[in-house]
Amino acid sequence: MPARTEPMERLITGAAIVTCDAERRVLAGQAILLRGARIAAVAPAEVLEAAHPGAERIDARGLAVLPGLVNAHTHTVLTVLRGTVEDWDGDMIYGYMSPVSYTMSGEERSVMAALGCLEAIRSGTTTLVDPFRHVASYAEAMAATGLRLWLSESCADIDTRRIRHGDYREDPAFGAQFLDRAEAMIEALHGSHGDRVRCQVAAHAPDNCSPAMLRKLLDLAARHGLTRTVHLSQSPGEVAAVKAARGTTSAAYLDREGFLGSDLTAAHWTFCTPEDIGLLAARGVTMAHTPASISRRRGMHPALLGLIRDAGVRVAIGTDNMTEDMFQAMSIGSILHRTGRGREREGGVLPGPQTILDAVTRDAAASLGAASDIGSIEAGKKADLTFIDLNTPAMRPVVRLVSNIVHYGHPGTVRSVMVDGDFVLRDGRVLTVDEPALLREAQSVTRRVWERMIAQNPDLARPREELPWLDL
Repeated sequence: MPARTEPMERLITGAAIVTCDAERRVLAGQAILLRGARIAAVAPAEVLEAAHPGAERIDARGLAVLPGLVNAHTHTVLTVLRGTVEDWDGDMIYGYMSPVSYTMSGEERSVMAALGCLEAIRSGTTTLVDPFRHVASYAEAMAATGLRLWLSESCADIDTRRIRHGDYREDPAFGAQFLDRAEAMIEALHGSHGDRVRCQVAAHAPDNCSPAMLRKLLDLAARHGLTRTVHLSQSPGEVAAVKAARGTTSAAYLDREGFLGSDLTAAHWTFCTPEDIGLLAARGVTMAHTPASISRRRGMHPALLGLIRDAGVRVAIGTDNMTEDMFQAMSIGSILHRTGRGREREGGVLPGPQTILDAVTRDAAASLGAASDIGSIEAGKKADLTFIDLNTPAMRPVVRLVSNIVHYGHPGTVRSVMVDGDFVLRDGRVLTVDEPALLREAQSVTRRVWERMIAQNPDLARPREELPWLDL
């Protein structure tokens, strides 16, 4: 028999450690021992150095180490829309997001998804939760970047290409294609790439999923033991369509069909009523809040965040569309949540920065059923780590480190990123992507896709005059 190879040991020393553990400890004078893909110990540096003299040393002086950020809801392919629909009127979801996804080839989706992953890495993210369509056509490109992924085929049985024309007819054949792709994706990808890639079951939204589709998705999730996700009350159009077709709100419709539950994460909640919030809280549904993307287009996100927090809802934060910058999401999210319930209590403003950081670490991990693996720096957890450079103007002076990270952190402060104990970004250099080549290719793909989408969808002619392409 070949000799057994023990996992490599590495010792991270000199850093300020933001654990996000149950006590929310921020540690100095401690070290992190890595054994293979997991954290073996967090203990005083001198103790670990003495006990593991052969461990490879990673000198992290001047850095903060925190759990890798978890983006609880994003669509990496939609980087193809960056800098366009944020500033236009009309239905962004069915007017542009749906058409562009069908316009793109699998290779083009792969390029734009890889661009999203690249931005995520540079933004300190280690895990992406990405529900979309035709996911299997670009999943390998995402996995090749080294990130941890939760992927899902965002299913519907009302043709999302026709909704912008007011056509909400149920289409079982259209829905069957989604279910077939979802089943095939789960069989091929769940647990793949050393278990870095897992799957969820996704209903696109209440306005494009019939009761029959929701039942089939519940069955699919039960058969494979998967968590679930859905967009919820994300637009006035959705609210009106569900009211017209189902006679109630989106949340009440999903509850009537048995779709709400503690294994469900619902994104947005933009137009949820107080009654909806009480119902969602009672069912244990997690909110995936995407404060930056919605606020960027509509002004301050109008979700009833004070009621949501007061109801005890677990909130995870994501980026949603056109960006993977989690620092921006945290900063804007902090402002919005304080606006929703920002009165001073016991001398402080709520929510505090640790609550916001929890929303992109431990709470986001819990929303995936993955709290035992990711979301904090503790022995036994995956070695998914983000290294922040404290010797940058944005991070100095350091009085309250977590506050600095939440309010003033930005992608330029990220020095290194590690997933499963492997660096995907080290000392400012991305190791898993040919960055210059990808940037060039993404520019070319985007121009090609936009020109084709406008040609194929004449009713999208308005943007034609607003695309002054730069030769880069």
